[in-house]
Amino acid sequence: MLVPRIEAVDFFYLAMPVVTDEADGSQDALLVRVAAGGHVGWGECEAAPLPSIAAFICPMSHGVCRPVADSVLGQALDGPEDIARIAAAVAYNSMDLLQAPHTFSGVEMALWDILGKLRSEPVWRLLGYRQSHPKTPYASVLFGDTPQETLERARDARKRNFRAAKFGWGPIGRGSVEADAEHFVAAREGLGADGILLVDTGQIFIEDVERAAARLPAMEKADVRWFEEPFHASALEAYGALARRSPKVRLAGGEGAHNESMAKQLIDYGAIGYVQIDCGRIGGIGPSKAVADYAVAKGVTFVNHTFTSHLALSASLQPYAGLADHEICEYPAMPKPLATAISANHLERDAQGQVAAPDAPGLGIEVATTALQGYLQDVEISVQGKRLYSTPSL
Repeated sequence: MLVPRIEAVDFFYLAMPVVTDEADGSQDALLVRVAAGGHVGWGECEAAPLPSIAAFICPMSHGVCRPVADSVLGQALDGPEDIARIAAAVAYNSMDLLQAPHTFSGVEMALWDILGKLRSEPVWRLLGYRQSHPKTPYASVLFGDTPQETLERARDARKRNFRAAKFGWGPIGRGSVEADAEHFVAAREGLGADGILLVDTGQIFIEDVERAAARLPAMEKADVRWFEEPFHASALEAYGALARRSPKVRLAGGEGAHNESMAKQLIDYGAIGYVQIDCGRIGGIGPSKAVADYAVAKGVTFVNHTFTSHLALSASLQPYAGLADHEICEYPAMPKPLATAISANHLERDAQGQVAAPDAPGLGIEVATTALQGYLQDVEISVQGKRLYSTPSL
């Protein structure tokens, strides 16, 4: 029997008609289509589309700064061990190509999607899980410009049967401690006393432990469960120092991890209580599963990071689908129309408001190619008159 090989990898740059400076990653997208063994798999990179495309096809700079394509195209795809082998080749051959993990993330998702289709198994089962446990999704929304707007967004989340909600970015950390406290109070009031309230400040405090710690009393009063990304992803000392300031509010982080080591260091030295991994950044599903295993061993809760499409959502649920005690998941609650249009089917919440990784082969998501035509960006990349990339047919 012939071993399936990776025949083609195509990238599609999609964008809303107008992209603003709003901290909303669903305004554009980079889809990846991989063909192997008579099947097509899909993935999504969580990164700026153009640099990620370039990382796949750019001319070689030197022996360990090669295009990602060199380590992917033509490779055998017969089992999980092949995906791990390809990932290791990308990591070594593209060592100095710093966009490589982002580019390969979408490719890697698509490889798992194909492998699941080849074996008629969901990805989570290929990862060794026996069951896909339902998760409690939190509505991932932005803080309003005013406390009243934050209150209304919290009420709206509850009306839509979200027991949990994460409020992020917006004005938090840009004004006074008192002003931020008003937003925390408004969010708590809107969610109700039994709601799970999470706060994300988008690295606004950089490495300033005192400024971040000044918000802790108000968070404790509002019963905030986690304080997400107060600092840069690499600010391990700052994370560790802040973690000691509150026995009640745990720190969350990890979406900025581009490899397993970065995530593990946040656990070991940053003392985070929740590790949030984005499959579209860290290198795909395999590295995310490795971090999930490490989190279990360290008593830390694994959480997905997903703010875009349901293709990305399905991929991000696979690495911890079988962990019953790790029950919180991010769920895109206010995506742009582009993100909604990417898939023909969506991971709908059940009557209890929960969501689970699909039981269907692969990622279980059908990409809606026709609906995406209006978002497709026409791109061409040439060097010395030689065309390296042009937008393929979707």
